[in-house]
Amino acid sequence: MDNSAQGGKAYGFLKSQQEEKLNSINEAFLSDPQYAEEEDLGSKLEMFRKKYMEFDLNDKGEIDMMGLKRMLEKLGLAKTHLELKKMMSEAVGGTSKDTIIYNDFLNMMLGKRNAILKLILMFEGMGKEQEEKSAGPPGRKTFSDLP
Repeated sequence: MDNSAQGGKAYGFLKSQQEEKLNSINEAFLSDPQYAEEEDLGSKLEMFRKKYMEFDLNDKGEIDMMGLKRMLEKLGLAKTHLELKKMMSEAVGGTSKDTIIYNDFLNMMLGKRNAILKLILMFEGMGKEQEEKSAGPPGRKTFSDLP
């Protein structure tokens, strides 16, 4: 058996498996009556999936402390260990866990709680949206657009 190409193929397989798993969780959220009123739910879920995969540095389908730390550093927001623990705790609904699973991530992003991580990601997303928007009248604002 030739193992020379295994690294890249294995990584690609892991990524596609993870993507399928996250897509199936997105499907469940799309059919959840709790989120039926959510505007542009499909595109939001797609954006959250991409962001989550970016954070998941160990490709285990979860965000660990190092993944969160490196991602925030990439955004120019270095955090202390204590701040990271607090952010993780907020993201998973107050329980003390070492990882953020995708369901917790979606519940945080779509829920009413204003977790620090959610605010950071929303702020980063808004910055990107403004860069990409074409010239024209500004879109209508709603209360949900407020921080």
